[in-house]
Amino acid sequence: MTSVPRPPLAAALERGPLVLDGGLSNQLEAQGCDLSDELWSARLLADDPAQIEAAHTAYARAGARVLITSSYQATYEGFARRGVGHEEATALLRRSVELARAGAERAAAEGAAAERPAAEGAAAGGRVARPVWVAASVGPYGAMLADGSEYRGRYGLSVAELERFHRPRIEALAAAGPDALALETVPDADEAAALLSAVEGCGVPVWLSYSIAGEATRAGQPLRDAFVLAAGVDQVIAVGVNCCEPGDADRAVEIAAGTTGKPVVVYPNSGEEWDAATSSWRGRATFDPGRVSAWHDAGARLIGGCCRVGPERIAELAAVVRNHEVPW
Repeated sequence: MTSVPRPPLAAALERGPLVLDGGLSNQLEAQGCDLSDELWSARLLADDPAQIEAAHTAYARAGARVLITSSYQATYEGFARRGVGHEEATALLRRSVELARAGAERAAAEGAAAERPAAEGAAAGGRVARPVWVAASVGPYGAMLADGSEYRGRYGLSVAELERFHRPRIEALAAAGPDALALETVPDADEAAALLSAVEGCGVPVWLSYSIAGEATRAGQPLRDAFVLAAGVDQVIAVGVNCCEPGDADRAVEIAAGTTGKPVVVYPNSGEEWDAATSSWRGRATFDPGRVSAWHDAGARLIGGCCRVGPERIAELAAVVRNHEVPW
């Protein structure tokens, strides 16, 4: 398999929008995986890594240009509860990056096999393989607790305590060589401050993405106040929201762009709502790729989906984003 050359992600965002992938967990479930475990998709890093690679490949095939790793719920503390030692946990965190990279390479190889050689394909109007970036997921502290507190924040920990929790995992993921770290589904501006402190000196660019309700973080802080934390941080290449209602994302994109002046990242849920009491989704999907043009016009440059947004929706989204892309 041949790697497609890729510039730094920040440079790519200056050229135009890129498509993110969708919900990893729903694709794994579609592949027949059982995720009823406190480690969620991270369990498969040890038990069935081929399934994770296959899920990444499905999104790359659908047109995703940035793949987010399966490390959202992968922490040293969570692995320790399952008897996984520090060294093995570090290897699993590294594996999450390797699997995403392998998924991108597999999709590229399939595309190359289906197309004419690049020179002939360009002359004949065929597709030329495009680069795919990998972002290592750094989920919030509440994801490790596996009790839904990542949608509330306010854990009772100080910023310094949260920084100490996050730093070892960030160091391990950064050492694995991702193109960026995705500080994602952050429910609380205090935790965002801890994460931004923990990534200092890691040598990898990051994006900061809050989980929100309306125009506030899940912990209740106004979005303007939450976004301003990243405004002057050069390491932050994008700021925005994920794992939220698609309708809430509309206004959030505008606030993120206006507050920080940075490219905006946006990847909401399907619009369905998780019912923790019944462990099921309810409501109807309202994710509409038609929103993409408005998000782009407001400043969004990393655009995708989160929970319950699968490859079919990402393919539809990618078709819209291509109207705003600069050819490679």
